[in-house]
Amino acid sequence: MAMVKRLLNRISTFRGRAAGLTKERRLALSELCSVLDVSFRDLNLLNQALMHRSYVHDVDMERGESNERMEFLGDAVLGLLVNEHLYARFTKRQEGRLTKIKSLVVSETVLARRAEELSLGTYICLSDNERSSGGAGRPSILSDAFEAVLGALYLDRGLPAARKFVEDHLLDGMDKILAIDDYKNYKSIMQEHAQRKLGSRPRYRVVSAKGPEHERTFYVEVRLGGRALGRGEGRNKKEAEQMAARHALAKLGVIKGKGNTRTGRTGAARGRRRPRRRRKEQAS
Repeated sequence: MAMVKRLLNRISTFRGRAAGLTKERRLALSELCSVLDVSFRDLNLLNQALMHRSYVHDVDMERGESNERMEFLGDAVLGLLVNEHLYARFTKRQEGRLTKIKSLVVSETVLARRAEELSLGTYICLSDNERSSGGAGRPSILSDAFEAVLGALYLDRGLPAARKFVEDHLLDGMDKILAIDDYKNYKSIMQEHAQRKLGSRPRYRVVSAKGPEHERTFYVEVRLGGRALGRGEGRNKKEAEQMAARHALAKLGVIKGKGNTRTGRTGAARGRRRPRRRRKEQAS
């Protein structure tokens, strides 16, 4: 009961600061509400859901005013709603299979692409350095913002509104998500195959990392039984490991194809890289 009271007091505090939003920010947030097809009683909650820690630090706000706490709440709400949906839809599936489906549906890659489709990056408050380095299109920032917005909606409107948001912007496209090759968890598939067929676990090693700090590319190798089976590259170690596992699985014949060693990129990232390839082609 005491925890509920503290939460209600926290919500009241946010509502008491409603006058702090500028007219321009209110208009932007109202525009986003139209895009998301949601309605907020307190736009301060939505505003906080879009406050990245880099911006909060830049303007000397308290760390707790960033969207990190709200993202924490949204992550829990998202897990509940996705589990609820999977439990009702797949009545014959065992817990282990449902867990795998859930991990795919709520993965950073999927949430980031959904956030990108909703143009969340346009509305996120970032420091000048973070925005100039591509932060508005960074998957980790976009996926966190998606969950934070869900957390804000839950606080403002309750579970029914949160459920509708998840259904509209995530679960309605679940069949497509499950069918897209880029969304599969190749590391999990690789580990299961290695343990079942070979009785050992794959090991991942960063071979090299190139590029500036804000746009680094990691190159990873996966080894099994002391033998190198695949290599992959990505914007972070996690993505590179996924691509290395994918390459290895293709070589082993577990999945079809030769196995692309490069990770897929969000639309923004793809758009930034295309001109470079054209200049290179023209130069040659």
